[in-house]
Amino acid sequence: MVDASYPASQLTLSVEPARPEDFERIAELTVGVYVEGNLASEGYASELADVRGRAAHSELLVVRDGSGVVVGSVAMALDGHFAEVTESDDEAGFRMLVVDPSAQGRGIGRLLVTACLDRARAAGKRRVVISTGSRMTAAQRLYQRLGFVRLPERDWKPVPDIDLLVYARDLW
Repeated sequence: MVDASYPASQLTLSVEPARPEDFERIAELTVGVYVEGNLASEGYASELADVRGRAAHSELLVVRDGSGVVVGSVAMALDGHFAEVTESDDEAGFRMLVVDPSAQGRGIGRLLVTACLDRARAAGKRRVVISTGSRMTAAQRLYQRLGFVRLPERDWKPVPDIDLLVYARDLW
């Protein structure tokens, strides 16, 4: 069902690499969804807003609606320290998946995750491993629908009182 508040002309979606001029919008979207949505603490806001820093360690992908507005973003990490949950060179990860609340329910999250899986596969990775907050139940359902399975033995705490659940999807 299409929400009448979101014009049909904006329902055409595309995934592409983020451009520097997108960084402010990505920061606004990420902080808004995570902090204002009570999915992350206020203390994490500065890291969520550091899009330029993310871009230095990952491939930032965005989804644009039909009018070119960024309505979703994710940081894809094929290697390096930005993918904290990966344990070997044959694993990739992604972080800070976000979808504009006004555009949720339109497959944007699925599109971003699928793009990450495709990029990891093309890079020769065996598995994609991610972590998600225990309160992010909608994200967990999406990951499960896309074939991710829980790896509770790899759950972790970046700081006290924050529990991150780890999920993985084998690519081959």
